[in-house]
Amino acid sequence: MRLGTMARVKILKTTCTLVLFLPLQDAVCTLNTLQTNACALEQVRRERGHPQLQLQAMRGFLERAGLVVEELDHLNIIHVTGTKGKGSTCAFTEQILRSYGFRTGFYSSPHLVQVRERIRINGKPIGKELFTKYFWQVYGRLYETKVDTHGGSMPAYFRFLTILAFHIFLQEKVDLAVIEVGIGGAYDCTNIIRRPWVCGIASLGIDHTSILGDTIEKIAWQKGGIFKPGVPAFTVKQPDSPMMVLKERAKEIGCPLWVCPELEEYPADSGPLRLGLAGHHQRSNASLALQLSHSWLQRRCLPGVSPAAGFQPSPIMAKGLEDTEWPGRTQTLKHGPVTYFLDGAHTTRSMLACVSWFICQLIISVLLFNATGERDSAAMLKLLVPCHFDFAVFCPNITEAIASCNADQQNFNVSVENMLTRCLDNQRSWRLLNGQEEKPGDQLLISRDVLPLVAAECCSKTLVFPCILSALQWLSQGRDSILAHPDKRVIPVKPSVTAKAAPLRDATGIHVLVAGSLHLVGGVLKHLDPSFAS
Repeated sequence: MRLGTMARVKILKTTCTLVLFLPLQDAVCTLNTLQTNACALEQVRRERGHPQLQLQAMRGFLERAGLVVEELDHLNIIHVTGTKGKGSTCAFTEQILRSYGFRTGFYSSPHLVQVRERIRINGKPIGKELFTKYFWQVYGRLYETKVDTHGGSMPAYFRFLTILAFHIFLQEKVDLAVIEVGIGGAYDCTNIIRRPWVCGIASLGIDHTSILGDTIEKIAWQKGGIFKPGVPAFTVKQPDSPMMVLKERAKEIGCPLWVCPELEEYPADSGPLRLGLAGHHQRSNASLALQLSHSWLQRRCLPGVSPAAGFQPSPIMAKGLEDTEWPGRTQTLKHGPVTYFLDGAHTTRSMLACVSWFICQLIISVLLFNATGERDSAAMLKLLVPCHFDFAVFCPNITEAIASCNADQQNFNVSVENMLTRCLDNQRSWRLLNGQEEKPGDQLLISRDVLPLVAAECCSKTLVFPCILSALQWLSQGRDSILAHPDKRVIPVKPSVTAKAAPLRDATGIHVLVAGSLHLVGGVLKHLDPSFAS
């Protein structure tokens, strides 16, 4: 914690316990300091060439937080990795087992609006008071044992949240915990788990190449690192080469591995299984979830049932699949004449699935896009060209261009200027993909001082806005009652930009596809869904 913050903390020391009296927002702001912790950054650089050190460091942080690895054995963990679909698989699995009446824990990433979404009890984000209490318990123990020697630093953001999730699930005595891997598997900090009840690997693809490797085979090797001796594992159908790697990893580790059947192979008396998540790609995720939940039930309650076959799902399982909700993934929100299609697709494979899901009708359509990190924006945008959007709108993952932005969504690792420059690059790519030549003067230098008034207008159909709220207000043109509410702050734009929106004001309906980043989708949901504002 930074000294300025420490000066405001009231600490009561009783033996080895720290009791802190601080509100949720202070907890979130303190958590955010771990994004840019100098020791953490040095630690990442040091461990990059020796990835096994990551798990050693995680074990040390866990012990300093008052936990030991053996305690995690009692969590009845379902551990899931993959490139695409692991979050949806976890959501299906958690919903199915919750439908049986079990008390569930669910750890996932990233969050859409509030960091509490990452740690769920019985399907709901951990409450504000519980998050605050448990946060300071864990943070206090780690800070109290912090020294300036090697190994005594504070854990980085994701590591801390993983430790916090384990602590919460143990304290709240969940019957089982569904744990989504962060990145990869073998050296991901969630792989501190020694004895999961069952493991799953969703669809594999190319992503995070600087960490996991630049081939699908190297990535498969990393993902297979969650296998444990004697622990059943399931995967969806994969291309031949990564499937061969997974089978070799399973054999080497001594893990029984099964391939999930197609969803159509599960007999059901009441007709085809219905899914609460839209999109054809969710069918393989649902099959994996059925196998994971069935295997957990088999080991826990239903001995003697053979796994990895198209068994007949129980009515509870079928209802669990149908009732599953996972915001921001193939989600549709209709607000009067404006319909929003929200999908956090951020790889070429997931964007292909997004395009096949998005309903392109004879109605005016708008793309709201952003991409971050090492993502290949141009490759994703190329896949969106056949949708023939009437407008393409680009903005950074900034909810509002004001200083009081939600702390849960702050990112200290990227400057506002860099985010806006990326948006301008995406706009340029879109224009070139649509055969529009770049003109002199298209570049727009945007400074933090003029954010509320800026919209870059390089051509009649592409615009860049400084924040999510300004983009939403422009594309909805007062036709979304939530965005047009009197309490909603109106961000001004130039008259020339307002004039370009005439087709949106006159259209019978507007379809808006929001894609490219889960953080962008989360920022949109913060404005569109009141439940995310609480």
